[in-house]
Amino acid sequence: MSFQPATHGTDLPDFGTLLRENRRARRLSQLGLALQAEVSQRHLSFLESGRAQPSRDMVLQLAETLDLPLRERNRLLLAAGYAGIYPQRPLEAPDMQPALQALDALLRHHEPYPAAVVDRAWNVLRTNAVTPRLLDALGVDATMWHTVCGDGPRNLLKLTLHEHGLRPYIANLDEVAPPLLARTAREALEHPALAALLDEVLRYPGLPRHWRQIDLRVAPLPVLPTEFRAGTLRLRLFSMLTTFGTPLDVTTDELRVESFFPADADSETLLRTLAGAAR
Repeated sequence: MSFQPATHGTDLPDFGTLLRENRRARRLSQLGLALQAEVSQRHLSFLESGRAQPSRDMVLQLAETLDLPLRERNRLLLAAGYAGIYPQRPLEAPDMQPALQALDALLRHHEPYPAAVVDRAWNVLRTNAVTPRLLDALGVDATMWHTVCGDGPRNLLKLTLHEHGLRPYIANLDEVAPPLLARTAREALEHPALAALLDEVLRYPGLPRHWRQIDLRVAPLPVLPTEFRAGTLRLRLFSMLTTFGTPLDVTTDELRVESFFPADADSETLLRTLAGAAR
């Protein structure tokens, strides 16, 4: 089963279609969105049907009400005939240095536990010092990365679910994979790169059939530790995602720090040992 969001074809859909699909993805009725955005349901209906054209301020008001990612807000503006207002800068750009310094500080301060900066599509951009030691202990080397990701960027979702990645070493994968895929599918509704990634992952050989039947209505659990077993190594981790507040740039809007924490005392001891070896 492949996952193909309807709005991410080669052509940008019209404004009404894009607005309607974003509204439905959030399970909002026209009346519900109209009330939250403080516009009439009649006007919203006209916007979705193409009988009325929105002002730039109306586009931004609806995008804010829907809590759309900045990339999607730009797409909504373009679909309505306006220029996007949110830039996308390279992470290494001079004016991104304060954000980069903040990310590096978060990574360092999280030691002796592992942490990584990833983009919306789970590509690894940077890590703290203990993360490579942990991956090495789990058997993740350059050969495995290349087998899983080819010549593309190193990707955590691929590494987790690929048959030649970490999939054989996760003892409770049948518990972990369905909510992970459901979360990815929800985010893929608004992010083309993530939709393509999810489609690729769902085609992995040996993936259980029931994992491919993604139910977006399943509520995520507060915490679900992942249990790793590799040789004599036993490790239980759960993670927390950190994002920038009120970002005004597409790049910072799509960055997150995934910080891993030990779920038991033995796992904490192991991580501290690995952190000591990393120094």
